[in-house]
Amino acid sequence: MTTAPSGVPHSPPSSLHPLRTIRDIRESLSEDQRRHFDAELSDTEIEALPEMLHRWVTLSNDGFEEFLLSQPFEGLEFGARSYDKQSDTE
Repeated sequence: MTTAPSGVPHSPPSSLHPLRTIRDIRESLSEDQRRHFDAELSDTEIEALPEMLHRWVTLSNDGFEEFLLSQPFEGLEFGARSYDKQSDTE
């Protein structure tokens, strides 16, 4: 692990990471996300580029969408509020 000039530690590039280029990042995003990525990329200063790219790699590779799609929604009560079942002890 090394430290960037900003003092933020980061890992050296690894061949284990599947996203190696800006094209890889773009292709891993949905069309809507890709538009946001392109807009942010065009407005990002050169010095901030590594941090911005790292954030998008993390977003595109975090597995959250796969997690949501793999979890059944059976048994969940949508629209319930956390305070609905509280007793009136106040």
